[in-house]
This record gives sequence, C-alpha cells and structure tokens, in this order.
Amino acid sequence: MAVLGRGTPLELALESSLDGIPLANDRALARHLASTVLRWLPDLDALIDSATPKPLPDDARARHALRIALAGWLKLGTPPHAVVATALPLVEGGPRRLVHGVLGNLMRGEAKLPDAPHLPDLFAIRWAMDWGPEVAEAASRSLAEEPATDLTLRDPATTAHWLEALGSDGAMVSSLLPGHIRIRRKGALTEWPGFAEGAWWVQDFAASLPGRLLGAQPGEHILDLCAAPGGKTLQLAALGARVTAVDVSDARLERVRDNLARTGLSAELTAGDALRWEPGTLFDRILLDAPCSATGIYRRHPDVLHLKGSRDLAPLTMLQAALLRRAANWLKPGGTLVYATCSLDPREGERIAERIVAGLARTPFEVAELPVGLAPTGEGWLRTLPGQLESAGGLDGFFIARMRKL
Repeated sequence: MAVLGRGTPLELALESSLDGIPLANDRALARHLASTVLRWLPDLDALIDSATPKPLPDDARARHALRIALAGWLKLGTPPHAVVATALPLVEGGPRRLVHGVLGNLMRGEAKLPDAPHLPDLFAIRWAMDWGPEVAEAASRSLAEEPATDLTLRDPATTAHWLEALGSDGAMVSSLLPGHIRIRRKGALTEWPGFAEGAWWVQDFAASLPGRLLGAQPGEHILDLCAAPGGKTLQLAALGARVTAVDVSDARLERVRDNLARTGLSAELTAGDALRWEPGTLFDRILLDAPCSATGIYRRHPDVLHLKGSRDLAPLTMLQAALLRRAANWLKPGGTLVYATCSLDPREGERIAERIVAGLARTPFEVAELPVGLAPTGEGWLRTLPGQLESAGGLDGFFIARMRKL
C-alpha cells in the first residue's frame, strides 16, 4: 500500500512495516511477498479481475489482500488453506466474503500465472520503442525471479579461493571477471564466508563496470561523486587510489563508512550538495554515477516500475547535465571522467553524453576493455540492456560514457 498508494520506495516502506516482526525468517517472507507482488502485479490483477463481477478499485484493501494471497499461493507455494487463513484477517471488517469467494474460484479453477510477468504497459511500450521488442521481452523474463547476488572482491587475485569457499555448501557460484562472484545462496549475508574478513561487498556486475572502466591507478586522487551506497568507492580504494567520496546524504554515507571499516579500506567521505560543494583541488579521475530514475535496477527493485512510470524526467536530466558540467571543472588536464546512470532511458544516458561539455573529449571504450558478451556502441559508449549475458544470469541496465579533459 505504501509503494503503490504513497509512492514510497519498497526498502523504505519495509523499514517501518517490519518493525513489529521479531523473527528474521518472517521478515524475509514479508519482504519476499511484497517484492513478488510488485514483480507480477499486472498478471495478479488480471486474475483478480477475471474472478470479480466488476473490477475492484486499484487501491482497495481487498485487492491488496488478494494480490498478496495469490503471490503466496502461485509463486511461493503457500498451501491454499494457509493462503485463505492469512488473507481474510487483512480485510477484517471489510469484504471478507468477496476475498474468500475470489480465492476459492481461482483455486478451484487452478489459476496460473504466465511463464514471465507482463511489464507495466508504459515500460513495455517505452522499452520496445527505445531498444526493440526483443529487449522488452528479455526485461519481462528477467523480472520473473529475484536475480543472483553479485559480489565484488577486495582482491581480484583471490577469485578462485572465494569461488570455492562460497560454493562449499553446494551454492551455485560463477565469475564473469576476476574480482567478481555471482552466487545463489540463502541465509543472511553477514554469515557468508568472507563477510567478516571484509573480502567482498555486494555490487551488481553492471554497477561495477563504471569503476572498472575509469582506469584508476594506485596513488591517483579520484573523486567519486554521488558516492552512496559506496560500491564504487570501495572499488577505487581497493586499487590503491586516494578517494574523495561525496554524497548529499550523510545518512547514506554511514553505510559507506561501515563497509570501509569492514574491508579495511580508506577514503575521505564528505556530505555535501555537489551543485554547491567546492573541492579546492583538481582530480586525476572523476566518477559521476548521477542520480537518475533507476529503471535499470528493476530486476532487484521491481518497485521502480511502479514508482517512476509517469515521472517527469526534466528535473533529473537538468541535474545530470549540471553535475557533469561541474565535474568537468574539477578534472586535471588529461584526466579522465566517467559518467554513468542506472537507467534504461536514453534521455538520462545517451542524450546527456551527446551534449558538448567545454573541455571534454569523448574517449571510446575498446572491445578488449569490456567483459565477454558486451561491446561498445557506435559512439564508443557502453549500454547494458536486458537480454545481455542472459545465459550467465543477466545484469542491470546501465549507461556508461568516458571523457578526457583536453
């Protein structure tokens, strides 16, 4: 209700909603249920509407309860009797008979969900227009289940060791590049091998590429703008660079501080608005992972498909362009700047990079720099899309451009 009715991001909604649930397994179940509803929302609603004489209002409590109940039954394997027993109290004092009847009709009719969820219409149309129907179909397939967890290693030379250690209990593990591990493993992250030693941190493979492609060298002074949650700061610090990480939210930087302490890495953290902050020095390289609509991370955060659909991008694209112009002023002559967004909207990626920023020249990516299966665009940029590396588990949608200070 918080996500769909009030536009609250799922993670924020869960923080307050799960306060009264003491058991970790129960909190995990609640999180999984909410996420599953958001992944399959159009299809769950289609089933509900097929079993009611007239459509329920989108914000009706009965519709919310039915969504949760059907997600539990059809995707989590909850027994029908348990589904009914837990759904009816959610509409106490309301249309219990309606909810009971709808569930009964759908269960007797052996209702099913399609093999892959339907995207919300706006995204299905937009992504098909921007990238082609094949990409939209791949996005639908990748939305069906929560993806595997990607880890970035503090020391790439230990990749083989941690592949063995993390897969020692039979968990499925793989690696797309030295320093990366992809794992399907249950249980709390804090209990996984290597967590306490600070050997790795969670970071989607696509999100690790801007830091890899920046080309940072030991001893260089690097600026990581809009740094939280900090995966790229950790990457750059692990390379031996001197990192200044800036983010507008000091609260979000707390997570970066915690991970720096856990991994034994160091960086200078500064809370400040990059549109007003002044560094007082020039940098060898700058990484700008700009604020965006975040539609590229829909696999892990399906709520973005229901929060961002009708959002006016003009304020964001103005902010992105302004940050890029300011960052260019802080770069040493000959220095490198990487601009990135975790968005599948070209207005936040390609259209921004096309703008001529005084003193910056495009530095195209070469095929040899990129992971197998990825290639630069005709302009020399990197665009990751649904369907790429699909057989290896896929990756988030990102735009990455590299520029050099003349």
